[in-house]
Amino acid sequence: MADGGEHSPVWARKKRRSGGNPIIGVIVTLLAVFGVLTAVLGIKERSLAEGGAIMDGWIAQGVALVKGEGPRVADEAAEAAGAAAGKAGDAAQAGAAAASEELKKQ
Repeated sequence: MADGGEHSPVWARKKRRSGGNPIIGVIVTLLAVFGVLTAVLGIKERSLAEGGAIMDGWIAQGVALVKGEGPRVADEAAEAAGAAAGKAGDAAQAGAAAASEELKKQ
């Protein structure tokens, strides 16, 4: 058998496709979504420049929201981390005390 033991003709064999890089797929999908959104807004506003300006306004609002909320969220995360560290320290101290008592009993 010249074709390696397989019984199907060469042109009928299916090639295995690799899945590809998922990051590239996400980027291409996002670019496609932005392209469609730009086209739809361009048709609605009768100008691609005006449609792009609307999207720029949305992006600017999102950035402003993130910049305004960022410091507050960071402070809350720092307080939560401090409280968790305090609880972990208390638990470690209690565990050490219990282990010490067990060793004294033996």
